[in-house]
Amino acid sequence: MIIPTPEDVQRIAAIEDPAIRNLQITQCYHELSAAFAAHTGPRANWCTFATWASKQAGQTIRKEDLARLLERRLRASLAAREAAQEMAAAPGGDGEPAAGGQEQLLDPRRYTTALERASDAVGRGNKKVFEEIGYEFARFLQSCLQDGAPDEEQTARFCAGLRPGAPPEGQGNLQQAFTHYATALHIEDAKARAEWILLANVEIGFHEQTRLQPEIAESLDAGYLNSLRLTRALLGVLVPSSSWLSVAYLELRRLLGRPTRLDVAVSRLKTTLQTHLRQTLTEVMMSISLPSGVLIALGEDLQARYPEPLTQIANPELRQWLAQYDPTPESTVASGAVDWADLPDRLHFIIELFRCYQEDAELLAPPFTAGQVAELQTGRRPAGRL
Repeated sequence: MIIPTPEDVQRIAAIEDPAIRNLQITQCYHELSAAFAAHTGPRANWCTFATWASKQAGQTIRKEDLARLLERRLRASLAAREAAQEMAAAPGGDGEPAAGGQEQLLDPRRYTTALERASDAVGRGNKKVFEEIGYEFARFLQSCLQDGAPDEEQTARFCAGLRPGAPPEGQGNLQQAFTHYATALHIEDAKARAEWILLANVEIGFHEQTRLQPEIAESLDAGYLNSLRLTRALLGVLVPSSSWLSVAYLELRRLLGRPTRLDVAVSRLKTTLQTHLRQTLTEVMMSISLPSGVLIALGEDLQARYPEPLTQIANPELRQWLAQYDPTPESTVASGAVDWADLPDRLHFIIELFRCYQEDAELLAPPFTAGQVAELQTGRRPAGRL
């Protein structure tokens, strides 16, 4: 079994290529997860969930299928087609309209700026969490789990290396989480151990999501394009010789309450494009694929049931977390996150996800094939579906 060291985490976090870095982060999370599960039993720890979340993030980082999904949305949208047709037919500009303008207006390659911004934000968040929490998992394995369950002194020494206080700057929740992981290792009762591990998973999840708040909001907001730049881009499709003066003229007329027909058409198409960009980014980012093939949409209620050890929660500290962030603590009803950029809404879903799937040993499956892992070890991007 490969057990990543803190130095391995630092080496991976230092990789400049965000796509390669993400793939190696995902694999390292899996190795940390497997090493940790060797002590806790075949159940998911925080690194297990991080493996599949990181793998999903890789699709956004690599921009896989984003342009094609956006194109399908635009082509299937009656509002988008009508807006493009209206703009293509509108008089205005300072040059001769280009041929095929309507089709070009719906070409997703013209709006890759939004996809680039989302990719960059997700890549930074992926690195940010890994180089902090992945590092601490590797350090805990190295300093506390070499000879079985750690004693109180070992755990205290480990926690002394973490900053006290609340996130985003403090690491008090990580101190609590690793202390609770250590507690779980000394407990024989299966239900009690499962609850202590869930408590630790939730505490790390809270720290992680608080730290990620800026990057998550930025990645979702990437679908909102700069209004003036988008107007210029759209005009440039129909009238290649149009200038910023043309854009300024349209904006001035609109501000004065006297928009031209072209400006009305541009505004309508911009609104439609923004909607589909946001929906495309949200669809890709607000889902997670499990090794069983189940695709979980983060905006929908979880359909899974609580496993037997976690059906009724007895641990008082865990019950406090549920009372604070889970308005339906005995059910997955209303677990879907309406707004993924809203931290409490997001935490409710994540707590339910952890509780439903913690005892599912299938989550410990490797994210990549043996051949892909071998390619990754050479620093190359593996072939095949990632």
